Amino acid sequence: MGIVNIEDELHDQLRKASSVSCRSINAQAAFWIRIGMLCEMHPTDSFNDIVTRELRAAGVEPPPAKAA
Repeated sequence: MGIVNIEDELHDQLRKASSVSCRSINAQAAFWIRIGMLCEMHPTDSFNDIVTRELRAAGVEPPPAKAA
């Protein structure tokens, strides 16, 4: 584990996002880092594709989308 220096503005955005997503600031930063890494590794996949794939890999099946 190490220390990462980030700009004050980004830290403020992390704090705000973490309160919305019910994560700690560190957990929010780790989420953004992981998703960012996956987006770079799979540039043609959408954010939703990546999150869905990661949830399924963890054994979580999202409920089916409701018809309009």
